[in-house]
Amino acid sequence: GGGLKGFGGSKSSSVTAGAIDRSKSALNFYNYLSKNGAESNLERVGLGYFPLKIDDDTTIQLRGVIALKDISKGDPIIEIPYRMALDLGRESADPTLPATAFLQKYCAWRSGADVPPGDRDRGDYFDMLPPFLSDDCLGSTDFFSDSALDMLQSPMVKEETLERKKLVKLRYERDIESMTQMSSNLYQWDGEAATEDHLLWASWIITSRVLTVQGPPESSFSNRLLIPLIDMCNHSRESPHILTGRAMPGGLLKVVAGVDVKAGDAIDICYGGGVEGNDRFIQDYGFLDSSPEAYKIVAKKLLGKGRSIAKMTAAEQEVELQSLKATT
Repeated sequence: GGGLKGFGGSKSSSVTAGAIDRSKSALNFYNYLSKNGAESNLERVGLGYFPLKIDDDTTIQLRGVIALKDISKGDPIIEIPYRMALDLGRESADPTLPATAFLQKYCAWRSGADVPPGDRDRGDYFDMLPPFLSDDCLGSTDFFSDSALDMLQSPMVKEETLERKKLVKLRYERDIESMTQMSSNLYQWDGEAATEDHLLWASWIITSRVLTVQGPPESSFSNRLLIPLIDMCNHSRESPHILTGRAMPGGLLKVVAGVDVKAGDAIDICYGGGVEGNDRFIQDYGFLDSSPEAYKIVAKKLLGKGRSIAKMTAAEQEVELQSLKATT
């Protein structure tokens, strides 16, 4: 019993770690899950607010996924039908291509345009995403000024950030600006044509929220998916929970309990597959992981060691180390 079924209060008296989000947008989102085959999740989890200490004087409320009941190790915490995910195509190093597809759907929702039936009520999910130029996205280096990038003392991060901005500019000029000139119905944002900054925001949504999921067993490809509810889990490098499922019709995308979960626990997942450090976190997610390992990974990358996906050349390592010597 209990849970969010009917969206009343949970019957579990132990849900005390975080206040349940029952805002209008959250209730609409729960209803969206319920109508699309994901209702069982609402008996197990909801959205809640958790205190996050920034410093001795500042504590903020961080929204995330909260367990509403005890869940045994090995049991599903979250199960989302593949058909509910927004499949943005094959995995690639360029986030601007799926960002363009996402931005078109998001703009259609905002403008109230006539959209395919499958997208019509996806707006209740879109409404839960971090808004354009909100504090969430402004933490990412994509939105840093040149002087702020220099203050990072990381030529590697600055170069990668500027390269991504360049990709956004090229994609916008080629695929979006031309379409807005051809049609007044495409890529409209509050009655005006979407700008390059809107695509930059959409690209950040992709890098910060998309999960790469393997396709059918007979396929060697992986697809980029925005998965409602799963993409609202916060990060913990120590998370024992397991992401599983395939991007295929009839598939279920799951977070499976890696340990016994108690009602009131935050349901976190490990971003970046556990192999990426804070050089990627500040770019892709807009925050720094406080775990020592997140800094060790960067140090190992500078020394040519470690398992990070991106390898540095000896010359890049030397430039990075010289930049750090300015203040160390």
